[in-house]
Amino acid sequence: MLTKEKIIKTLQTVKDPEVNLDIWTMGLVYDIKIEKENIKILMTYTTPFCPWGPQLNEEIEKVLKDKVGAKKVDIEITFDPPYKMPEELRVMLGI
Repeated sequence: MLTKEKIIKTLQTVKDPEVNLDIWTMGLVYDIKIEKENIKILMTYTTPFCPWGPQLNEEIEKVLKDKVGAKKVDIEITFDPPYKMPEELRVMLGI
């Protein structure tokens, strides 16, 4: 059975190649919806021109299918609102 907790734990294994932090901690994932055995993710990239976007999408889809048993993974990318690193993360990174 798919649960939000399992999905989040799995997303915490997917790292943004530029920053080397996981996409969940970075705040790139805005919403997760579960519909039977399918997962819908609303997320963003650090910039609209992120060169790693397609790679991130492929990795997210692969780990969610392999590790949590999703049959289908739909990833919607939005830039509304534009990405802003969470304050706690900025403090942690000394930015």
